[in-house]
Amino acid sequence: MKKKTIRQAFQLHLQNQMPLYLFVGVLFVMGVIFGAVIVNTLSPVQKENLLTYLGHFFKGLDQDSIADPKTAFQHSLGNHFKILGLMWLLGVSVIGMPFIFVLIFLKGLVVGFTVGFLVSQLSWDGLWFSFLAVVPHNLLIVPALMIVAVGGIAFSLLMARNRLIHRRGTIYPQFLSYSILVTIMACVLVLSSFFEAYVSPVLMRMVIPQL
Repeated sequence: MKKKTIRQAFQLHLQNQMPLYLFVGVLFVMGVIFGAVIVNTLSPVQKENLLTYLGHFFKGLDQDSIADPKTAFQHSLGNHFKILGLMWLLGVSVIGMPFIFVLIFLKGLVVGFTVGFLVSQLSWDGLWFSFLAVVPHNLLIVPALMIVAVGGIAFSLLMARNRLIHRRGTIYPQFLSYSILVTIMACVLVLSSFFEAYVSPVLMRMVIPQL
């Protein structure tokens, strides 16, 4: 019964916020496209430096000399929680909404640049490596951040209506719901960090491109 209630609440949330999800999704895709385009603007020296770094990374990965999984997990989780905490803070402030858009766009830009650079420089090997190194954990990270972004934008809009226009009504229940939503997505990010630290390196070693 409880699972059914949670599922119904989530379905209702999707229905009510579908326009925001579409907007945030388009913004993320624009970031991916922009990140891929930036790859073509890099100078030969910049590309060579990045390839040298990738060569060292691939060598360390092949020799199993990169950061141990525990350290990688802590580092990944710390970064995710910083972004999540920032998005939560931006969501509970009326003026923070535009910065949420910026964070989603930047996330798309990073993904687009990473995949675009690997594909442009390593062709099919880069595409296959990207599919195993970049895509899997981002299938958890990106939806989680988008859900938090939509929740934060919706809450900011609610505060703007209640405080700046109507100047009445309580928003504590909505604040609590938003905070619970962020907490649930934090759990998702824990899972993504675990996958990124312990599973992704194993997958990457299977298809290390040769430079």
